[in-house]
Amino acid sequence: MTTVQSPPAPPTAIRPRVVARTGLYAVLAANAAVVAYFFAQAGFASNALIVIGRLLGLYGALVMAFQLVLVARLPWLDRRIGMDRLTSWHRWTGFALLWTLLGHAVFITFGYAQGAGVGPVSELVDLAETTEGVLRAIVALGIILVVGAVSARYARRRLAYETWHFLHLYTYVAVVFAFTHQVAVGTTFTASSAAKTYWYGVWGVALGAVVLGRLVLPLWRNLRHQLRVSAVVHESDHVVSIYMTGRDLDRMPAQAGQFFLWRFLTRDRWWQANPFSLSAAPDGRTLRLTAKAAGEGSAALRHVKVGTRVFAEGPYGAFTTLHRTKSESLLIAGGVGVTPIRAILEDIAGHAVVIYRVASDRDAVLYDELRELAAAKGAELHLVTGPAVPDKLAPRELARLVPDIGDRDVFLCGPPPMMNAVLRSLGDLGVPKQQIHFERFSLAG
Repeated sequence: MTTVQSPPAPPTAIRPRVVARTGLYAVLAANAAVVAYFFAQAGFASNALIVIGRLLGLYGALVMAFQLVLVARLPWLDRRIGMDRLTSWHRWTGFALLWTLLGHAVFITFGYAQGAGVGPVSELVDLAETTEGVLRAIVALGIILVVGAVSARYARRRLAYETWHFLHLYTYVAVVFAFTHQVAVGTTFTASSAAKTYWYGVWGVALGAVVLGRLVLPLWRNLRHQLRVSAVVHESDHVVSIYMTGRDLDRMPAQAGQFFLWRFLTRDRWWQANPFSLSAAPDGRTLRLTAKAAGEGSAALRHVKVGTRVFAEGPYGAFTTLHRTKSESLLIAGGVGVTPIRAILEDIAGHAVVIYRVASDRDAVLYDELRELAAAKGAELHLVTGPAVPDKLAPRELARLVPDIGDRDVFLCGPPPMMNAVLRSLGDLGVPKQQIHFERFSLAG
């Protein structure tokens, strides 16, 4: 299998992640300034509580639009920042949105109640009954409260992904209700045609990004490439590799280290999507994933039949050679996390050291491939076995295996406890953060 290797990145190269992140912050800050300008231009209410409530509502709506962009799965952002980081930002902005909109409802209600000389509950009921759009806003806030509750870490761990995802989809209902509420009663964006045009433009871009990234691109790519299972290879008792072929795969913008959300279109599994990395660098003819039977979804892959149609969403992820800053690399894999590491080793240029951490030799999935690939590329390969304690990837051990570790890019993939331990070791060894590349699978609505 031959692949086109990417040239070593010069140490002075501008980091794509920094460019994308700075761009996002700049866009958000610019829109926050525009909202403040239109808010001031529309004039202030005499009641300070209402002024604060209206401003919180505007910024809450802006954060909601920003959230949509974060989870739109736009290729340009995803390849530079990574779905895991975008999802993390989505989570934290979600809690910011929750408190902002809750503050909006409280300040507005108490402000109008103060002016009318009635209690806040009576005022809220009156607003819902007499003011267009307020009841929709109350429903939207209720939906956001429920979604926020099920997204809390305690609840999220106890819900099946499909259940959580189904509940999360109601956020889009809240988006529609919130937008129509502001169109109906938002004095800031009804005060001038320029403000109204701007507001429709913001929401048009946000919703358009979601439609493009979550619907149009996946449908177009699957119609174009027509993926089917071409082979099912049992690597061990608990690990299976699925090979897929299709049309025009040389035009699929996939890179080593990325992953797809795979749906195997069988009668009982078509609705279930699982994230699996490519375990071989794309060669324009086939795609391959390798999975361990760790759950019901991955275990079912052992029974997939040749010829099965595949619906793949992606490619996703920033765990690629795009973010290299050094000409030499260290690739660290743990368990089945070897799959993207194996693909990156196939693609990467320059000298590489590979460390593969497993409990025992029999757990070293794809080790024979790694050994042959390392020999062909002149890479060093270290198989580290044994129990988790003592830590065999502690700072002293890493420095012994890779004395020049500070002068290399480090690509890391494995189980969360192992990744956390290695990240601590890299920090203790003084490896700069911009040279450390990793990605955690985490999906959002």
